[in-house]
Amino acid sequence: MEKVTMQESNYPLLAAASLSFIAALAHVAIILGGAEWYRFFGAGEDMATMAEAGSVYPTLITAFIALCLSVMGLYALSGAGVIVRLPLLPAVLVVIACVFCLRAIVGLILPFVSSQAYIVAQGVAFWIWSSSICLVIGFAYVWGIKQAWGYWVQ
Repeated sequence: MEKVTMQESNYPLLAAASLSFIAALAHVAIILGGAEWYRFFGAGEDMATMAEAGSVYPTLITAFIALCLSVMGLYALSGAGVIVRLPLLPAVLVVIACVFCLRAIVGLILPFVSSQAYIVAQGVAFWIWSSSICLVIGFAYVWGIKQAWGYWVQ
């Protein structure tokens, strides 16, 4: 892959990478913070209770999410030309953008149409702020993909 100059840098994908890594670090902080952090960040009382009881389940789930977010960040860096081109780059970035945008859309609708205990327990505020974050990250990926598409498909 050719070296990308500063004028050609894909700032939306750099932002997407940064936001993905920040989200990954937040999930690691939740693991380290324990039950109260699970509660504060809206993981639900079940996850918090399991963390208090010493269950490995909340740690594994949260670590898996942090790993996924880190891989997403690496793909954004690759798309921006900062690191080597990763396999299936355009397709994976489109999937990542779709995941963030769909999570945002579903999260903005779900608390108003669902009566499931888990959804209600999270509270409307959790769904709005977490979905807004996902929407911002998703749009950064979309914008970055739009900017880079011509370079990738040559």
